[in-house]
Amino acid sequence: MNGSMGAFLATRAAWRDERGIRRATTVRAGAVDLASNDYLGLARDPRVVRAGHTALDRYGAGARASRVVTGTTTAHEELEAEICSLTGASSALVFSSGFAANVGAITALGGPDLLLVLDAHVHASIHDAARLSKSVVSFVPHGDVDAVRSALAGRTEGRALVVVESVYSVLGDVADLAALAAVCADHDATLLVDEAHGIGVLGAGRGGVHAAGLAGADHVLVTATMSKALGAQGGAVLGPSALREHLVNTARTFIFDTGLTPAAAASASQACRIIAADSALVGRLHANADVIAQECGIARAAGPVQSIPCPSAEVARVAADRAGERGVLVGCFRPPSVPDGISRVRLTACAGLGLDEVRAAAEIVRAEFAAACAAEGTDSAPSARSGGAAPSLGSDPTATPTESRQRAPGARR
Repeated sequence: MNGSMGAFLATRAAWRDERGIRRATTVRAGAVDLASNDYLGLARDPRVVRAGHTALDRYGAGARASRVVTGTTTAHEELEAEICSLTGASSALVFSSGFAANVGAITALGGPDLLLVLDAHVHASIHDAARLSKSVVSFVPHGDVDAVRSALAGRTEGRALVVVESVYSVLGDVADLAALAAVCADHDATLLVDEAHGIGVLGAGRGGVHAAGLAGADHVLVTATMSKALGAQGGAVLGPSALREHLVNTARTFIFDTGLTPAAAASASQACRIIAADSALVGRLHANADVIAQECGIARAAGPVQSIPCPSAEVARVAADRAGERGVLVGCFRPPSVPDGISRVRLTACAGLGLDEVRAAAEIVRAEFAAACAAEGTDSAPSARSGGAAPSLGSDPTATPTESRQRAPGARR
């Protein structure tokens, strides 16, 4: 590594260490998993695994090419049909990941005549897509429908796209999709809902858009991932057939990417069928989420994620590490990952765990959180802390702004 690049990397590493936000890739196994996104426990469900094995034998290890060349198989077409059947969408296009689906959809719809209105807590992939879209971007406070209305009412651009999540992954709260869809309809805008954490969770597993009675609405689009409640991998964009045709011809993360592995597509298809047929599965997920919230002394979030607000990044790290040493894996959210600027220990409910197992694990986490707070000399009562103010961007290039109106890099009139 040359001098200037080496110095840059060392400076950034020191910056992360100073703030206690260094991450690492670590193999973690043999513990109670309250950290993954496998909400329904389908990643290891024998039926899902068997579907993947069958596709692996039939199609091989990979798709071998872009889907517009030779990378489309019947496994992809079946997944597109199954995700539509589950969610009530009229058509779907499968991407290699949820990240690729968000970037592909937003950049394909973007341009200097588009106003992008983004909730402050949307996923990093949406922020990256906004930067690439050459659109005018307006960030609005989290969950503020009136702010969305104001942004749309004052626009000068010919088109507008409002982007939210049905369930937000850090706080676990839900968007008021019905109100947002009505505002968009009033202002000739399109609503794009990221259902990464909603499918398999809300509306008997069919997602927040379906639960809000918006499935198939012309002005409501959906992005989704297969890597969470569906237990597999891949992403999808759901909407009218005209949108699918447009994406096939313009979405760079679709055209210039190798197709999703057929085995993953087949596994996700089987997961869709299981969710549609077994309403009790989603019920078990929510029962476990109830137990986590009760044992940790926190308000119950609507989604699987139940998080304990922490007074510092160090408390979050220590509590998560100590819980891991005692056999319980939990998430540790610290800036810049946390949009609200408050570090959190994140516990994720999973339908595949028993109530007693979840209760015992949550008790361990609560105890280690209290111990970490005591060591720092801070209050361990979760109710003593609110959601917090928006974070400062500081010097971290991955941090997320919370409210502004700007022209995305590269945008032009």
